[in-house]
Amino acid sequence: MTPSPADRRKSGNPATQAQIDLTVKQQREQKRQEKLAEYQRQLAKRRRSKLVWWIVGATAAVLVVAAIVASIVFAPAPAPSYDRGDSDGSGIEGLETFENTASHVDTAVDYEQTPPAGGDHNAIWLNCGVYTQPVPNENAVHSLEHGAVWVTYDPAQVSDDDIAALEAQLPSTYTVLSPYEGMDSPIAVSAWNAQLKVDEADDERIEQFIRAYWRSTNAPEPNAACTGAYDAPGKK
Repeated sequence: MTPSPADRRKSGNPATQAQIDLTVKQQREQKRQEKLAEYQRQLAKRRRSKLVWWIVGATAAVLVVAAIVASIVFAPAPAPSYDRGDSDGSGIEGLETFENTASHVDTAVDYEQTPPAGGDHNAIWLNCGVYTQPVPNENAVHSLEHGAVWVTYDPAQVSDDDIAALEAQLPSTYTVLSPYEGMDSPIAVSAWNAQLKVDEADDERIEQFIRAYWRSTNAPEPNAACTGAYDAPGKK
């Protein structure tokens, strides 16, 4: 008959029995040490996991803060804001003024000024904004009738930096910026019956002109819309 495990742990010899008891104690201690080692491994794993998540969270927080700072630092400057211009611009050096008619026509118009600063025009106005292509004179003049300021530049005489500098000076409404080939000056700023020609985009008279004529009540149809009509090709 095969002895049971309990029987195998018993011996009539005291020395042998002592050895058996020692072996059992060693096995128990080994199991206890194994359990302790496993507990310590799990504890170290949880600590590493917490450290990793803390690092991830801290890194994410730093990235969020950096993104917010970058959005503030590198965000484009807001468009300047001006009060409605009711001046006649008489103090602006080099300003020219004209007397133009204001009839609606459905044909091309031979304007007396280049670019036009008023005159007969199409019944549909040009939506104000920035254009990268030349816009129709007859629609742009209708926008002038509503109090808009039209800034034109000869692309052969100005740089991309000049164009960006011009755009940065414009209010977000009631202005048109567009190229105009063949002008006798690099830049022209036009309102209804008024025009200023300059050589540099940073000429301080550009701002003076805008302040004098932007949404001017001296235009034939002040407060009329500068949106909701015609988008010419090249509108940004």
